[in-house]
Amino acid sequence: MSNFSNNSFLAPAEAKKPLVIIAGPTATGKTAVSVELAARLNGSIISADSMQVYRGMDIGSAKVTEEEKRGIPHYLIDVADPEDSWNVVRFQKEAMNAVDAILAEGRLPFLVGGTGFYIQALLYGIDFTQMEADSDDRASLEEAARRDGPQALHRRLQEIDPEAAEAIHPNNVKRIIRALEFAQNSGGLKISEHNRRERMREPAFNAVFFVLTMDRKKLYERIDARVDLMMQKGLADEVRRLRAGGLTASDVSMQGIGYRQIFPALEGEYSLDEAVRLIKRDSRHFAKRQLTWFRREKNVIWIDADSFADRQKMSDTMEEMIRTRLHLPQEKV
Repeated sequence: MSNFSNNSFLAPAEAKKPLVIIAGPTATGKTAVSVELAARLNGSIISADSMQVYRGMDIGSAKVTEEEKRGIPHYLIDVADPEDSWNVVRFQKEAMNAVDAILAEGRLPFLVGGTGFYIQALLYGIDFTQMEADSDDRASLEEAARRDGPQALHRRLQEIDPEAAEAIHPNNVKRIIRALEFAQNSGGLKISEHNRRERMREPAFNAVFFVLTMDRKKLYERIDARVDLMMQKGLADEVRRLRAGGLTASDVSMQGIGYRQIFPALEGEYSLDEAVRLIKRDSRHFAKRQLTWFRREKNVIWIDADSFADRQKMSDTMEEMIRTRLHLPQEKV
């Protein structure tokens, strides 16, 4: 069994830490393949999902179950309450702590999820110092969001930074405000340009970066089926419970897909059937934006699930690539 805190490919002190990244749009099977590979390679998994961090938000976030974990240690799942403010700065700090803890145990860290901004933040060691402190601009923008609604802020972002506006959902108030605040405090530099420069940095890790994909029609069918299953499992009741606990539609945790569509239905704005239609539509749009994000990344290994006979064959191929690129023994653990 490999010991990743002290193995041959890490020797010089300045050598980069190893990291396997398994990313891709929603419903491509990231959870199952990451658990399989972690089981084979003595790995532990760090979630790069902005919704699975929240306790009690299990169905709408498609949170990995204990059975699905197969005994593999998982990090950054159920680490915040839904009323907490979770952001990329906190993720980056806690994910780095998780990497160090995993390596200290002699295990291989896997970063798994579809939140591209989170993955980029850890992979490139982006410095968010200038964005951490609250500012008068942020308070003003938050007030504008409450007064005029997120759509008005999104239109403002479209005028300032069309590229960022294309990448950020109109209801994602937190990211819209971050982009506007960045432009106001950076002497006019757009956050899209900032992100492009950050992607030109050298990775902070010795990373093997996979992105899962599949036929678009098949992916959309899987997304629709997943939404139907979420409703069968009780997504509406989950949101109803969160609402009864004091959460509102403006809470950051309620901005996630599934939650932000069900919430208005419970308020009587439209039917649950309409909420389901909106969840499916927005999930498909989100998957498209995720693919666009990952296409901008460098040194990515695209894994087309349709080109393999089954998940076992796909895992075999990915395992061989990991062993080769990280200079691990070729025999299985």
